[in-house]
Amino acid sequence: MVVRATEAEIDVVRTNPADAVEIFKQSVIPALHDQEGYEGCYVLLSEDGKMLILSFWESNEAARATRVSGFYQEQIEKFSDLVVYRQAPGREAYDVKIAETPH
Repeated sequence: MVVRATEAEIDVVRTNPADAVEIFKQSVIPALHDQEGYEGCYVLLSEDGKMLILSFWESNEAARATRVSGFYQEQIEKFSDLVVYRQAPGREAYDVKIAETPH
């Protein structure tokens, strides 16, 4: 399993972070379910608007395919009015060595 980490920051003075979360829930998650090798995600949000999105993939090839196909960029563009990216999103991928999900 591979996890891709995307960091973003929402301007909480001008934007309600709940709007970004709702877009992710209503639009991005259904689109992710259509991607081969997708295994789930976590969307983390701090009080000051920092977001960390961890998406889990069957393999590095599956994670990479979403970038190559343009799928990943399409999803990022859905947030263009809400989110300021501190770095190019989706550039970090990690092999999952230990995974324990909350009960």
